[in-house]
Amino acid sequence: MLSRRSGPVPGVLWPAVTATAPPTVLLCHGGSGHKRSERHLRMGRQLAAAGLAVVAIDGPYHGDRVPSPMAPSVYQQLIVDEGIERVTARMTEDWLETVCALAARGLVDGANVSVFGISMGARFGLPVAAALGSRLRCAVLAKFGIRQSELLHPGLCAPGLIATAARSVCAPVLYHVQWHDELFPRDGQFELFDVLASVDKHLIARPGAHAENHPHDEASWQEFLRTNAPAC
Repeated sequence: MLSRRSGPVPGVLWPAVTATAPPTVLLCHGGSGHKRSERHLRMGRQLAAAGLAVVAIDGPYHGDRVPSPMAPSVYQQLIVDEGIERVTARMTEDWLETVCALAARGLVDGANVSVFGISMGARFGLPVAAALGSRLRCAVLAKFGIRQSELLHPGLCAPGLIATAARSVCAPVLYHVQWHDELFPRDGQFELFDVLASVDKHLIARPGAHAENHPHDEASWQEFLRTNAPAC
């Protein structure tokens, strides 16, 4: 657990099995998830077996940052009360400091980092990807957009912040859209994809609501990370 002035940062590392200071993947979990979600555990182990160091930390008001799990309406209100811009900046620094601390111990390559984020994970993972600059190797982003529906707290919506981050991402991107997403309208997801600065960006669209997943999706996300994460 990393200690910062803003508070502890609970995290987990799946070390690569074949290398020292290996390419790094950051797993950003979705709303109501946590650093050890079933998907994170599965992806962490599989990507580590492929030679990547995988890191996950708890999101704001999630996991070990709070005494017990909170309902979406509760943690959304807490984020809004703190301020979405302030929470985004705090989470970005938490991620960057985590990478720096692990790199200093030779556990990850701090100059070769990829980002994976779905839904809330993309909300906070995209600014992290932007902040990494030339250290970013690739990003997998899913189920998120510049606009949101009335099912989410309106105070979470920050189109300017998200668009600005997207314009700073130049590494390869795989972007996943659920066609009938009830939380993030399809046109807002397409708009975000369009403003990403990467010239190597790929869009996958699947029928279904926000929480639905095709059996092949996770394999394609991992393949993209494995292919693009290693340093050139």
